[in-house]
Amino acid sequence: MAEKIAKQSQDFNKWYQDVVVQTELADYAPVKGCMVIRPYGYALWESIQGELDARIKETGAQNAYFPMFIPQSFLQREA
Repeated sequence: MAEKIAKQSQDFNKWYQDVVVQTELADYAPVKGCMVIRPYGYALWESIQGELDARIKETGAQNAYFPMFIPQSFLQREA
């Protein structure tokens, strides 16, 4: 039986998380604050990424990739 989904009008963040997990687009990862993107969710991401990539390149801009996690030692240098 599917779990109850929060009401969008009452708690948008909870509703969004419920929809993403129950539709199996993504699931919680063992690392706090991270999610694992499941196959259907990844297919959607690739479609969105392809469309955005074309639009970005039309402007003459170039793509760049930055790490998702920053080593703690880098943050300590800034303190």
